[in-house]
Amino acid sequence: MGNETKKDIMFNRMKEKKKEVKIVRRIVLAIVLLVLIGGGITAYSGYKYVKSALLPVDENSEETIAIDVKIGSNLDSIATLLEKNGIIHDAKIFKYYAKFNNESEFQAGKYLLTKSMTLDELIESLKTGKVYREPLFAMTIPEGRTLEEISVRVEDKTSYSKKEFMDLVTNSEFIDQMIAKYPSLLTDEIKGPDLRHSLEGYLFPATYSFYEEKPALESIVEQMLSVSENKMAAYTESLEEQERSVHWLLTFASLLEEEATAKSDREMIASVFQNRLDKPMPLQTDPTVLYALGEHKDRVLYDDLKIDHPYNTYVIPGLPPGPISNPGTESIEAVLNAPKSDNFFFLADKEGINHFSKNYDEHLAKIEKYLR
Repeated sequence: MGNETKKDIMFNRMKEKKKEVKIVRRIVLAIVLLVLIGGGITAYSGYKYVKSALLPVDENSEETIAIDVKIGSNLDSIATLLEKNGIIHDAKIFKYYAKFNNESEFQAGKYLLTKSMTLDELIESLKTGKVYREPLFAMTIPEGRTLEEISVRVEDKTSYSKKEFMDLVTNSEFIDQMIAKYPSLLTDEIKGPDLRHSLEGYLFPATYSFYEEKPALESIVEQMLSVSENKMAAYTESLEEQERSVHWLLTFASLLEEEATAKSDREMIASVFQNRLDKPMPLQTDPTVLYALGEHKDRVLYDDLKIDHPYNTYVIPGLPPGPISNPGTESIEAVLNAPKSDNFFFLADKEGINHFSKNYDEHLAKIEKYLR
């Protein structure tokens, strides 16, 4: 009985596939016949519609669109999802095109797709679980980089200068456009009076691929913001539970990105900072002083700690007005997963190993032991 049941299932599936192939062939044949017979404007319009639906929505578009193909999604639901997000013209045409080419086994997962992808590229991407395109060039933005440092990378990899990049990302009109386009990521918090740069920390560290020789500078920045929005969407529930904003999270995480290397250190440093914020105590973290100074120094001097600046956490209470760099995933998640502890101090020894203390006396003893 068991073998007969499996055979029946396989037989029924084969019948369904044959039926669908016949439907596709009939549609194609009908369109061809209508055109050949000269069925008039309606037939020609139908032919033109099908022909255009087989082409990319916008072959010049570089905007990446995040879609999430859920486990158990079938061809119908995937085609509908692609059409809803503007990645294809028509869900039915895509579905029948895929069936005509015997393509229906797609992988669940999160994809960053573009309107410039052909149907074949979309199908190949959904089959393999990765975006199937050969980029003309790629640009890697590492963790812990400021906008000024990113501008250098953009100048190295593209025909745009550092100044052109900085002029764009600090342009108030462009920033307002981005707030309107990415409302779940960017809010009026990035327009605070004490912020050095509104988009500081919002260009997510990642490798970005480009499919034209000279993409618009706006599209380069928007691609980074699109990835950031997609990444931050995963933390929406946690932020809502803690009644915190994306801006708060990126600001907090940027301090960890500058202070720690090991994941475990990030989480414990987050615990120290949270304890100080709750106390309240000044965070007293040197990277904020360097950001306030606007320069890199191997050693922060005592006089540097006195600088009157909204980013100097030796002077101002709480977090700085905004991020001091672009934090990566580990730093972001360390903020949200910070363990409970009694630690209020930490220091890095000459080997870069962090040591944590519960009180100032203990901290002083560790300074003597590890640094002097």
